[in-house]
Amino acid sequence: MHITMLKAKLHRATVTHAELGYEGSCAIDGKILDYAGIREYEQIQIYNANNGERFTTYAIRAEDGSGIFSVNGAAARRACPGDIIIICTYAELDIDEVDEFKPTLVYFNDKNEIVRTSHAIPVQAA
Repeated sequence: MHITMLKAKLHRATVTHAELGYEGSCAIDGKILDYAGIREYEQIQIYNANNGERFTTYAIRAEDGSGIFSVNGAAARRACPGDIIIICTYAELDIDEVDEFKPTLVYFNDKNEIVRTSHAIPVQAA
């Protein structure tokens, strides 16, 4: 049996560009891709905290150290520069791998600088 698990999360990144005419994808600072273990052309889910849009595209590499998060192609209609987004990737794991697996969680400030990382989301209290 397999189960789909969160592989990586880029939490509260700020959209820097929305390029309707660019080939569809989401360009992400290459250093951030490497740090989070997200591969170029890997499928990603984007959740827009500003307007509630949720959509699927794929990651492409932006210039290392640039802080770029560019939503491109048709997806540019679902996010604008300045919007806060969460980007997630998922992995199919064998049920026997699940207990040992830990996602990579990366948290950003409003300048798309990494402010902290983790491998677990805190328990939500009542």
